[in-house]
Amino acid sequence: MSVCGIFGGTFDPVHLGHIALADAALRELPLAEVLWLPSGSPGHRAPPVARAAQRLSMLELALAGNPRFRIDAAELAADEPTYTVHTLTRLRMQLGTVQPLVLLVGADSFLSLPTWLRWRELFDLAHIAVADRPGHQHDASAMPAELALEVGRRAAPAERLDTCASGTVVRFDMPQLEISSSAVRAAIAAGKSAGHLLPGAVLAYIDAHRLYRKETYKP
Repeated sequence: MSVCGIFGGTFDPVHLGHIALADAALRELPLAEVLWLPSGSPGHRAPPVARAAQRLSMLELALAGNPRFRIDAAELAADEPTYTVHTLTRLRMQLGTVQPLVLLVGADSFLSLPTWLRWRELFDLAHIAVADRPGHQHDASAMPAELALEVGRRAAPAERLDTCASGTVVRFDMPQLEISSSAVRAAIAAGKSAGHLLPGAVLAYIDAHRLYRKETYKP
């Protein structure tokens, strides 16, 4: 059965760490594709700096040429805050209840899962795949107790992802890249080189549109 990875975020801007996570997911997990979902007004963080159309253009440039990457831009125009539970519910309505969906998250984000809106419902809507840096897996002692309980019940090997539509937690390794969108914005605002942090086409777009310069920088 075809398995779809779901990768959401503001992508403000999309950087090489995002690409590395998605590439690792395709390599380590039985995914047919990764569906990228840029958010309009995210519910868990500050509003984006770049406009929605600019973030979409950068994402299109970064993903061009990879047939296993696809973009769902449906939420970019949303006025209300977007939460993951709403996103997955919408995708379930579109794709049905049988299609396996795999929510891709970084290890640090996964630790904060109990703070997400209706977080336990996420397991009814998708599998969750946690990206760990090699040698840096989080054990149960690092997790909130309620999350550790869910992981204990749901942990499974990646091979299980195509046997059911949702409900398991799997882990996969990704390269050790210490990159964040906020660090990229800060570097550009400070006049520092960001070429080692961004795809070349994205850096060219940022330069051409004078994004994240000191006068517009937000941490």
